[in-house]
Amino acid sequence: MIASGLRMAIGYGEKLCADIPDAKFGHMPSTGMNSALFNMGHLAIYPERILGMMGRQDLAVPLEAGWEELFKNGAPCVEQDGRYPGKEAILKRFVQRHQVVAEALASVSDEHFRAANPMGGRMAEMLPTVGAAVMFLCGSHLQMHLGQVSAWRRAMGMGSAM
Repeated sequence: MIASGLRMAIGYGEKLCADIPDAKFGHMPSTGMNSALFNMGHLAIYPERILGMMGRQDLAVPLEAGWEELFKNGAPCVEQDGRYPGKEAILKRFVQRHQVVAEALASVSDEHFRAANPMGGRMAEMLPTVGAAVMFLCGSHLQMHLGQVSAWRRAMGMGSAM
């Protein structure tokens, strides 16, 4: 139930970014608007967390050095000044790692998805089960940030990716 929507989102992310020049990928067209680079980098760090929640740590690979600090929730987005990786590295991780999640979803039992969300705190209150958290991270969270990339495209004078 989750994998088909996730695959659609992966494809949408690829379309959104395909025609963005690397030199513009990290530009912030206005104060407070996260760049396409930052949004895609943020999304690229989540597959390993999702795999862990799904009990599929065996498929996880370590993040590149520094990525967690650059792209974690609450990290500041700044104009690309060399601190961020380039478009190719970010999109490669985003696509490949989300594809691993999409393939692994079928191997997770309904019982595991009904287990308590291990995230704790407010996230566990809002998303009480592993299944709810995985659904959020593979759906709403992903599409929310892809929507920000779509808005960024318009602010940059680019047309629709569709």
